[in-house]
Amino acid sequence: MVPQVNVCEEQQCWHAWLDGRDEQAGDILAKKYLPLVNYHVQRISVNLPKSVNRDDIRSLGLMGLFDALEKFDLSRDLKFETYASFRIRGAIIDGLRKEDWLPRSTREKTKLIEATIEQLEQKKMRNISMAELAEELGMAEEEVNAVANENFFANVLSMDDQPKEHQEGEVQTFIVKDEQAVSPEEALMKKETIAEMGRQIQTLGEKEQLVLDLFYHKELTLTEIGQILNLSTSRISQIHSRALFKLRNVLQKSVYL
Repeated sequence: MVPQVNVCEEQQCWHAWLDGRDEQAGDILAKKYLPLVNYHVQRISVNLPKSVNRDDIRSLGLMGLFDALEKFDLSRDLKFETYASFRIRGAIIDGLRKEDWLPRSTREKTKLIEATIEQLEQKKMRNISMAELAEELGMAEEEVNAVANENFFANVLSMDDQPKEHQEGEVQTFIVKDEQAVSPEEALMKKETIAEMGRQIQTLGEKEQLVLDLFYHKELTLTEIGQILNLSTSRISQIHSRALFKLRNVLQKSVYL
């Protein structure tokens, strides 16, 4: 993901940049680690509506990379790729959180979908499929899939939100808020939600579990997963979205929503 360069040359650039803020050295380092920005933009954009401009997401990622270059401590036992990834992802998530990036039409559809799900589940006394939901709504499965996927990611953003008083003047990182700021009741609810999420994941199909594991745990792109499973990227995207749809109830009932 990050192009290979001469190790000695890179070390020289780091010292020139950190010791004297040499602009040429900074440019070399920025170009070397630019693929990290593209990587995280691609991963995060999977869950965003088409109305969100990818160039805007990339600009947020670049801010994260520059922030990482400014604040990285070469003496620490930490790879820059790891540190920069957190800064890049954190800057993107923080930027998305500050903007109302879900269109009003999507929010209205989300409310309609959630209300319809509740009605159908009460009527049928079981979890309903996406096909049943789409038929009831008179919408295409793909559209229901996309709305549920976008809402799922919006909920993830809200879980990662941190109170303003816990910021220290730096870009927020992609972490759940400081445990010291969480009451025992909230901590317990969070633990139970995560445990329930784990149980729900076990009920998914084999391919759905595998796609989630490769995408979120192994951090592969949808294209890379498709190559491994010998499936098209669009098919992997469908499996990914269907899995998120099935996990919807877990976040919907979470204390954080």
